[in-house]
Amino acid sequence: MKGKVLLADIGNTHFHIYNGSKVEHLSYDEAIAKYSQERLCYISVKQHLNSTIENISIWKNISPQIHLDGAYETMGVDRRALCLSHENGIFVDAGSAITVDVMQEGKYRGGFIFPGLKAMLQAYASISPVLETELNETISLEQLPSTTKDGISYGIIASIKALIDKHSDGKTLYFTGGDGKFLSSFFEEATYDEMLVFNGMRKVMKESEIC
Repeated sequence: MKGKVLLADIGNTHFHIYNGSKVEHLSYDEAIAKYSQERLCYISVKQHLNSTIENISIWKNISPQIHLDGAYETMGVDRRALCLSHENGIFVDAGSAITVDVMQEGKYRGGFIFPGLKAMLQAYASISPVLETELNETISLEQLPSTTKDGISYGIIASIKALIDKHSDGKTLYFTGGDGKFLSSFFEEATYDEMLVFNGMRKVMKESEIC
C-alpha cells in the first residue's frame, strides 16, 4: 500500500484509529461504516476477528510484523507496538487492564499488569455494597484518608504509583490509554501520548516497507 493509510489498534470492544490528524475511539460497527472504503493497516489483540473485518480487502493486518526484542510469546501486540515507540523508558497503558513495561536500549526487560481502575472498583464493590464507590480523582497521596471513598482511591492509586516508582530508576515514564492522562498526573515529568502505539506501528511499517 502506498499513499495515505489509516492506522488502527483494535481492542476487544473498540477500534482506536489514527486518521492522520487525530485518534478516534469507535465501536466495531462505527469503524466499519466510516472507514471500510479507505486503506487501513491494523493490529489486533483478538486472534479471531469477525469475518466482516477480515474480508475488507483494503485493510491489512500487520500484527505478525510487530516484533519486539526480548518480548515473551503471549505478549499482546498492542503492548509490543507501544514499547517500540521509544528505545528506553517505562510504558504504562491504562485501559481495561493497566500494563507496565520496561524498555532499555531497544530491548524489552519485562513488566507487570494491574487490573484497570474500573475493574479494581468493581472488585471492591463485589466484597460489600458498603465498598461500592467512585474514584476520587483529586485524592492526595500526602496524607492518610479518613473516608471509604478516599481510602479505596488511595489504595488503588498509591499501590500503582509505588510499584511503578520502584522500577522507574530515572527512566522516562510514558502513559497512554483511557486512564493514562489521569494516572500520569501522579508522577513528576511523566509524558501522556495517545500516539505511542501508532508511533510504534509506523516505525515497523517504515523499516519493513509494509503498507
